[in-house]
Amino acid sequence: GGIMEHVEEAGVHSGDAACTLPPSTLSDDQIRRLREGTYAIAKGCHVQGLINVQYAFMANTLYVIEANPRASRTVPFVSKSIGRPLAKLAAQVMAGKTLAELGFTREITPEYYCVKEAVFPWGRFPGIDVVLGPEMKSTGEVMGIDPDPDIAFAKSQVSAFNPLPTEGKVFISVNDRDKDRVLHMARQLADMGFTLCATRGTMIHLLQHDIECERAYKVNEARRPNIVDHIKNGDIDFIINTPGSHDARADDIIIRSSAIAAKTSYCTNLASAQACVNAIEALKNKNLQVCTIQEYHAQNL
Repeated sequence: GGIMEHVEEAGVHSGDAACTLPPSTLSDDQIRRLREGTYAIAKGCHVQGLINVQYAFMANTLYVIEANPRASRTVPFVSKSIGRPLAKLAAQVMAGKTLAELGFTREITPEYYCVKEAVFPWGRFPGIDVVLGPEMKSTGEVMGIDPDPDIAFAKSQVSAFNPLPTEGKVFISVNDRDKDRVLHMARQLADMGFTLCATRGTMIHLLQHDIECERAYKVNEARRPNIVDHIKNGDIDFIINTPGSHDARADDIIIRSSAIAAKTSYCTNLASAQACVNAIEALKNKNLQVCTIQEYHAQNL
């Protein structure tokens, strides 16, 4: 039916992860191994109908997380992506029809990119921590389509009520293990004309690597205005905040919940943050075009 690649790394529930179809970063060899593994699992388990297999690559070693011989909530997304009703076709196969009889004998790889993004009910639960993990928290999902994978991702963010800014001020506060990894996207944002501000530890790290950055005070530093004041006042346009130590957890939760209340776009892991920064760069360089899903499907015929 299709191969979806998660934007977030393993550890985020598949129902909460943003996904791209076709994969945007996997190599041809990795895709080949995914197909071969799926065929082997389906045949070995004598599956006739739909099967959902989740994999992880670690150091280019392929691991099977789980295989479910059933329809999943991703089936409608894949069906809309490729223009074929997979649930209907699978039901007919289970009733005895062959794929040849149904005219579905080849995997369709679209000439465009489809991005699935999850939708969360954060606004109805003030003060809740919005960090994603192995428990599914989303209540729906949306879809962005475009020939450019970064624009497709940007469209998905607009649909998920997390529109990406193309100018303004970005707040960055990341844990120690993410400080080196955030440097590249901080430079990207600075080069695009964004003003950067950060909490003390992140600010020092950015300045040490010649990235201009302003100081933002945490709530527990008892200095005003602090970062929550800036968020409430609408001074912050985008937030990159990854979970810190136990001592920093209370401050982090306040920052993230304040972002929800102020409807400020945010990221809580560097994989999605990098996807957002790439999408912002694409939005600054390209015009966003909208087509009907039927126009996209016509390319698959």
